[in-house]
Amino acid sequence: MTEYIQVLTTTETKEDAVKIAKSVTQQRLAGCVQIVGPITSTYWWKGNLEVAEEWLCLIKTERGLYEALERAVKDIHPYETPEIMAMPVVEGNGDYLTWLSGELKR
Repeated sequence: MTEYIQVLTTTETKEDAVKIAKSVTQQRLAGCVQIVGPITSTYWWKGNLEVAEEWLCLIKTERGLYEALERAVKDIHPYETPEIMAMPVVEGNGDYLTWLSGELKR
């Protein structure tokens, strides 16, 4: 059975989010990427509490493509240490998941 995941990453600009979305989708590492924002992120960075406006990418893919997807995101992401986190999809519309698999790299 295919395992599906949703991968999250954030960027400082919408342009960077669009660049990541287009790249991973064109490489067939993602069937769909949604960009949400702006959002406000609060986090520790190098000993300082930071508050920043960011854009969130929601990347839909299969578990087996995660490593290649992570490399592709890191290759173009402007952050020194980008957030790249995967969450399992425990249930989903079967028709959507079939479509998703059909759009991914084989």
